[in-house]
Amino acid sequence: DTPGHSAFSGMRARGAKLTDIVILVVAADDGIMPQTIEAIQHSKAAKVPIIVAVNKIDATGADTDKVINELLKHDIVVEKLGGEVPLVEISALKKKNLDSLIDNIIVVAEIIEIKASITQRSEGTVLEAKREQGRGVVASIVQQRGVLKKGDIIVAGSQWGKIRAIIDDKGKTLNNLPPSSPAEILGLNDIPLAGDDIIVVDNEARAREVSEYRKAVILKEKTNLSRANSMENILKNIKSGEKKLLNIVLKTDALGSKEAIVNTLEKIGNDEVNVQILLSGVGGINETDVALASSNEALILGFNVR
Repeated sequence: DTPGHSAFSGMRARGAKLTDIVILVVAADDGIMPQTIEAIQHSKAAKVPIIVAVNKIDATGADTDKVINELLKHDIVVEKLGGEVPLVEISALKKKNLDSLIDNIIVVAEIIEIKASITQRSEGTVLEAKREQGRGVVASIVQQRGVLKKGDIIVAGSQWGKIRAIIDDKGKTLNNLPPSSPAEILGLNDIPLAGDDIIVVDNEARAREVSEYRKAVILKEKTNLSRANSMENILKNIKSGEKKLLNIVLKTDALGSKEAIVNTLEKIGNDEVNVQILLSGVGGINETDVALASSNEALILGFNVR
């Protein structure tokens, strides 16, 4: 059940890859929406079992049969029609049939034999990351294998750090994080990307080595990409007759927001003006951003930042 806007496509794709069982939440009064279809496609691409939770069954105009028929168009055959996909009618508002949903999750988990090792090296994934005043870099993660401990030295994507604190979803400070648990971790040197993997390494020297190598790889990919983009833009300008560009520097409060805004901005444009994002990042607007914007006659956009 993701934010409804199509701009949050990346978030849905990450969720499908990360999870072991997808619970597809469909509103009984709305039926299948474009974002539901996209969530189904991501789930199928990730080859993850689906449980359909039809919510708002107590709402005016609720029609579960309509949802079941619409699901058929996307090759999701529920158990009621002889298929393999469980469907549970629920009301989140009145907490109705939530026990039944949990029972179905347990059954599917037993069938596909989901197991995580607690003895192997710790591995997890970054869901979201931001910088908070007084706390530094805060990354929301899901632990997938092994046990993450306070004091562990980790590499998250191209960033690294020593874990200063592990905080669960209820705000409680933990010393250990077992598999399948979500938490916020503090202690990374900079903001990792959503979807980055988190691994524990032996020491700070090894962490720096892995981090520097990954940064070099990312820089190489970006350089190749920017060359391709500029060549494509030159060809487009030749064909369409000098297309003007609106340069943008974008700073947001969280990676999910940044991703959604970038996706939307990149699709904006007409025959007279096109949009080019010079820089998009997480955190407050600083002097470097202003210098970049002024030297390129760019517009600075800040979303929920200082």
